[in-house]
Amino acid sequence: MSTSTTSAPPGTEDPPPARAAPRRGKRDPARTGWRRALRRDWQLYSLAILPLLFFLVFRYLPMIGNVIAFRRFEPGGSIFGEEWVGLRYVQMFLNDPTFWQVFRNTLWIGGLTLLFCFPVPIVLALLLNEVRRRSLKRFVQSVSYLPHFLSIVIVAGITMQMLASDGPVNHLLGWFGHEPIRFIQEPEWFRTIYVGSEIWQTAGWGTILYLAALTTIDEDLYEAARIDGANRWQQIWHVTLPGIRPTMVTLLILNIGAFMAVGFEKVLLLYNPLTYPTADVISTYVYRSGVESNSFSYAAAIGLFEAVIGLVLITSANQLSRRTVGTSLW
Repeated sequence: MSTSTTSAPPGTEDPPPARAAPRRGKRDPARTGWRRALRRDWQLYSLAILPLLFFLVFRYLPMIGNVIAFRRFEPGGSIFGEEWVGLRYVQMFLNDPTFWQVFRNTLWIGGLTLLFCFPVPIVLALLLNEVRRRSLKRFVQSVSYLPHFLSIVIVAGITMQMLASDGPVNHLLGWFGHEPIRFIQEPEWFRTIYVGSEIWQTAGWGTILYLAALTTIDEDLYEAARIDGANRWQQIWHVTLPGIRPTMVTLLILNIGAFMAVGFEKVLLLYNPLTYPTADVISTYVYRSGVESNSFSYAAAIGLFEAVIGLVLITSANQLSRRTVGTSLW
């Protein structure tokens, strides 16, 4: 039995099925999900309003004032300057020998602060992580991070009282037959005093960050290292340090970004005209030039120069960290 099939004549084939026309008024799922999350968690999102306003008012809006670095500003005149002067103020500080002395001081103090203040919290966190007595661990933590909550004015006052000519340190030196040292008036002692006080004030707080990072390390890694015969030092080197490496890199990038912004308040409180050769930094020089001498355009040009260097440093450190260790801020 045979069956015959008939083919349609040319030009009469069935047309392909037409695509359904897109529905009008269809909402974007991503936008709808964002709005639904905002309505559901509006209390949490409202907590971000004040921080955003703070950064807008005190961080971003003041950037408009950088225009006076290129305009002649006179107190009582226009807030954007009287006339355009171009790079006049930039050339002024680039040709100023005092500025380059201040620039070198900033590099010295910033470098010493980064060199000593960055690793101390890591070492202290590793030591506290090895302490098994919980009471001793809590006591050391409380004592170490208590200075962080003190005002910089109080820290500077304590430092000056301790190192005064008739202070406890000179009394202790007198017991060993040493003559009193004028720590506050001697330029060669300022960097040591600043870095030492900075370590005392910031080491405990940084330790908390690293101790929090240590809690995220899987205990099975330590068990596997012990099974492989690794001693305690080898466990720290091969397990602990790699475990807190993202935190270390993040804080290092932030510290490098603030490399040029050496603590203005503490330097201003600790230094004096006798220690200007080693203590005067860019931030204090800008303060004296702008506020005390009313050279606001000149100070704005120096401040803009410092900000550009800081931006270059933090961007370079972020790129270098991303390429070498695979961890970065952005």
